[in-house]
Amino acid sequence: MENQLAKSTEERTFQYQDSLPSLPIPSLKESLKKYLESVKPFANEEEYRKTEEIVQKFQSGIGEKLHQKLLERAKGKRNWLEEWWLNVAYLDVRIPSQLNVNFAGPAAHFEHYWPPKEGTQLERGSIILWHSLNYWQLLRKEKVPVHKVGNTPLDMNQFRMLFSTCKVPGITRDSIMNYFRTESEGRSPNHIVVLCRGRAFVFDVIHEGCLVTPPELLRQLTYIHKKCHSEPDGPGIAALTSEERTRWAKAREYLIGLDAENLALLEKIQSSLLVYSMEDDSPHVTPEDYSEIIAAVLIGDPTIRWGDKSYNLISFSNGVFGCNCDHAPFDAMVMVNISYYVDEKIFQNEGRWKGSEKVRDIPLPEELIFTVDEKVLNDISQAKAQYLREASDLQIAAYAFTSFGKKLTKNKMLHPDTFIQLALQLAYYRLHGRPGCCYETAMTRYFYHGRTETMRSCTVEAVRWCQSMQDPSVSLHERQQKMLQAFAKHNKMMKDCSAGKGFDRHLLGLLLIAKEEGLPVPELFTDPLFSKSGGGGNFVLSTSLVGYLRVQGVVVPMVHNGYGFFYHIRDDRFVVACSAWKSCPETDAEKLVQLTFCAFYDMIQLMNTTHL
Repeated sequence: MENQLAKSTEERTFQYQDSLPSLPIPSLKESLKKYLESVKPFANEEEYRKTEEIVQKFQSGIGEKLHQKLLERAKGKRNWLEEWWLNVAYLDVRIPSQLNVNFAGPAAHFEHYWPPKEGTQLERGSIILWHSLNYWQLLRKEKVPVHKVGNTPLDMNQFRMLFSTCKVPGITRDSIMNYFRTESEGRSPNHIVVLCRGRAFVFDVIHEGCLVTPPELLRQLTYIHKKCHSEPDGPGIAALTSEERTRWAKAREYLIGLDAENLALLEKIQSSLLVYSMEDDSPHVTPEDYSEIIAAVLIGDPTIRWGDKSYNLISFSNGVFGCNCDHAPFDAMVMVNISYYVDEKIFQNEGRWKGSEKVRDIPLPEELIFTVDEKVLNDISQAKAQYLREASDLQIAAYAFTSFGKKLTKNKMLHPDTFIQLALQLAYYRLHGRPGCCYETAMTRYFYHGRTETMRSCTVEAVRWCQSMQDPSVSLHERQQKMLQAFAKHNKMMKDCSAGKGFDRHLLGLLLIAKEEGLPVPELFTDPLFSKSGGGGNFVLSTSLVGYLRVQGVVVPMVHNGYGFFYHIRDDRFVVACSAWKSCPETDAEKLVQLTFCAFYDMIQLMNTTHL
């Protein structure tokens, strides 16, 4: 009886899933009011008046009908958006997803016990792999703590998608295969796949009912490494995952048609816990400069990444690590969580394995040998060529700003996330001479299967403040007041978005209802101001706070003339990673980062001005 009591008081990872509230639908009037506010910075008076008319017509006409249909649809679903979002944002997208959709980031171990050092790749790899597998076991046992805000539990469903999950390409729409099960649900796959020099290997990580240890993992990794470095390279089947989606789907169908065994091998990769990539490169990294390592994890060798896998753990020759993840099944906070867990374990154990060195007699890794022909090899070389062409066009600037961080901004009563967002607005305004429509990720995990909402950081208040900073006739006091107004606006909007009161997903729902009903696209969505203000995924600034831990990440820009801008916040520093396309003559990631850092100083200076 006592044991039963002890068990029932311990929270399980997924125990609150059934009691989470459904995702709400805001009122049409509120959403349209917020939408109108968001287009203001990008319109002259005449354009704004025209959009206002379109919105009013929409609200009293087709918009109301669509809204009612949306409410009707939501009645039968705990999350009216989930399936739509997955399809529209990820599974229907045809551009190559490995580069355009995936997110990636370096592991933080180089900052403490694991600075770059040649000859450490395999030993460190066995330790990082072991900690990652321990996290998998915690998830299986539902011992990963439930995320909460205060006492309110958040949705944990995305954590089911971290291991044994893979996207599978389709001719018009991809699908997600998830093989993960908790212990109470039954068997879960327990093998990992290792990619090295165009070859693929597989081995189980459970032996005689126990997780294999770092010395045992080291033996497996060493075997693979030696084999690949003393024999010819493999065909690099993995490169096909970096191809345009329909082309990859057709190449996959051909591969399976060539030999039924190829399907069994593909399924082994799909169901594996994770893919472990062994790179030969040694990217440079310091705690102040992340640019090279971030480029390496985001746009490294396509023959040793399975682009559709939810978790590629990447190891480099100099003992530096990172990950590359398919974005469809989960958002970056899942990866941030396991990355932080592993980093803390490595830190606590001083980067070493302190257990038994004994190695059991474990079966050696098995190589997955695909049947290929000239057409498959040709498909692979085409995929590699298009991937490397696009990858070479990407500019990445990722640095730490170390003069101050969260401590000082909090001290000045400024929210650190809003601080960075407004600094970025000012930097963009100074670089381009106009406001930049901006997407910031807001999380909606208070709700069942909630993921994200768009928080549009470029507000009227932010633009007024940016203009005041560029106008020498505006007093310091007035600049400070305008900045504080911009802060207040941003903070309120973020709160609204997280509470299910954002408007972008609502508008998307109305558009999709119209499409499903076979109705013409309402004028609201064809109005030039809709896309000019970022609608339809046209944000020139695609941004996200990666958190308040030692974990950083990056994505590519949403649009050709835009930027990807991820950042994390610590007590003593801000770390930002910015991407842009080199082929766009007007964008420059390096300049935007440097101007953002300058804006940090300007903002603190404003708060320091004593005579205000």
